[in-house]
Amino acid sequence: MSFSQSALNSFLTPSDTLHIPRRNAVIISEASAMSLTLIGLNELWYADFERSKFQFVNDNKEWLQMDKIGHVFSAYQMGRFGADILNWSGVSKKNQLVYGATLGFGFLTAVEVLDGFSKEWGFSWGDMLANASGTGLYIGQELLWNEQRIALKFSFSKTKYAALNPEKLGESTLEQILKDYNGQTYWLSFNLHSFFKESKIPKWLNLAIGYGGEGMLFGSEDIDNQVLTSNSRYRQYYLSFDVNLSRIRTNSMFLKTIFSIFNTIKIPFPTLEFNKNGAVFHLFSN
Repeated sequence: MSFSQSALNSFLTPSDTLHIPRRNAVIISEASAMSLTLIGLNELWYADFERSKFQFVNDNKEWLQMDKIGHVFSAYQMGRFGADILNWSGVSKKNQLVYGATLGFGFLTAVEVLDGFSKEWGFSWGDMLANASGTGLYIGQELLWNEQRIALKFSFSKTKYAALNPEKLGESTLEQILKDYNGQTYWLSFNLHSFFKESKIPKWLNLAIGYGGEGMLFGSEDIDNQVLTSNSRYRQYYLSFDVNLSRIRTNSMFLKTIFSIFNTIKIPFPTLEFNKNGAVFHLFSN
């Protein structure tokens, strides 16, 4: 048992120098996974909608911009994982940023091109700007501080709105996590010790600022009003604490890997919400 744990720990430990077999395995795995995903999307998702000549769409005013922040989050997290896995392979820091941190931007650009050939959607420059922002948030911090002092995280809770428009907001819980913008919250999670290194603040403690939206059945406010009969959609701003799982001390590379994966999710804490109706206290953030 101890031998297997030691072997796993050794396997998960990043290489100090370029490990060519690891690097090649990473390149092949990423290329295969991305290609299969894009083929699957094209055949299983976009095939259900009418194709068109390549078209552009301006959807910047839809969904209270929650969809755009979702693009920022996706590009940031995919870039973080892309850089981390190249670091595991012993790739230089420069190449981690050039080829790893841009993974999300490249993949989401390909998805955006598929959108461009769909009559249902279209190529959105707003989405592209959001993708670039997520990638820039990761790369910028690495260049400035050589660490991620500000993490972009996600949380979700089920809402009453999905049942009112399951086609747009999702039927199953998994679909709702991806589609129901009313239940999504995106967080900028600031690691306090990174900004105040001489302080006695715990290294794992973060301050989190969140953004969400409420009352959305469709992308457009006008259509919402026809269904809900009143202008009920509004923005939500949150203030809370969070845990930086990557700062929890452990000698286990397995636990470090698990912590890194789950560091995409905001840890529940008492939270203050601010919206157009005033302030609301939540015992736990959603």
